[in-house]
Amino acid sequence: MKAANLNFRHLHYFWVVAQEGSVTRAAERLGVAVQTISAQLALLEQALGKSLLAPQGRRLTPTAAGRTALAYADQIFLLGEQMQTALADSGDDDAMRLTVGISNSLPKLVAYRLLESALQLPRKVRLTCYEDQFDALLADLALHKLDVVLADRPLGAGSPLRVFSHLLGDSTLTLFGTAQLAERYRPGFPASLDGAPLLLPTRNNAMRGRIEQWLDAAGLRPQVVGEFEDNALLNTFGRSGLGLFFAPAALAGEVADQFDALPVGSVPQLREPVYAISSERKIRHPAVEALLAARAGSQSPG
Repeated sequence: MKAANLNFRHLHYFWVVAQEGSVTRAAERLGVAVQTISAQLALLEQALGKSLLAPQGRRLTPTAAGRTALAYADQIFLLGEQMQTALADSGDDDAMRLTVGISNSLPKLVAYRLLESALQLPRKVRLTCYEDQFDALLADLALHKLDVVLADRPLGAGSPLRVFSHLLGDSTLTLFGTAQLAERYRPGFPASLDGAPLLLPTRNNAMRGRIEQWLDAAGLRPQVVGEFEDNALLNTFGRSGLGLFFAPAALAGEVADQFDALPVGSVPQLREPVYAISSERKIRHPAVEALLAARAGSQSPG
């Protein structure tokens, strides 16, 4: 088959289905009908003369030919994204584009601290940030719509996505509250937390489980008055005095300035990690390299 006859849209559909393990999920991700993807996959297999996907349990997995095609598809779509970036970077202002996905569970002050190093390069950096749920950002990263994802957790084991996690550091968590709440619950901390109003991330946040384990181990039963998927929204409610909330200890100054909140007590047993997740094992984007280099050897993102 000649390369000129290869339909790259069909190949792209195959690439997404292989990542998702399902035609239905691929259709949802791409915003097209299931029938469209199924029909175009069939045309691609017919054109190549090979079966590319086979059912394995509830998933579709690449065949031997499919794995070969997938490896080439990874390179094709990565090169396409790099071409777009190179053309975008060739403008008159000579700015280097950096497109970052920020998990909605990651403290935004942490994200800002991390990106500062990338913005201090000799070459001007044009930064674009998107905030979304972790899985949605990983899907965009795999499609090379993002240069890097900043998150509070690594890629899960067994994920079909070809992306790589880089630990940047971690930070001890501290419990914060308005001046009135801090004055009330700081004495006798952490025993004072029994019955205290507490704001927590939702259960799909990796930190939620660690907080609950610490509370159980300490025999503490606070009153959970709010659960939030978005960290910035949680902090906003914390500023209103609805309840106490956790934030990295290294950001105590910023938390005080932005949310009028004071430390109630530190919890050394709780540490929040920060990861940069990239589509390549070896980082090649200069701004992402700067971000990783700035954190190398650091024990705290603050």
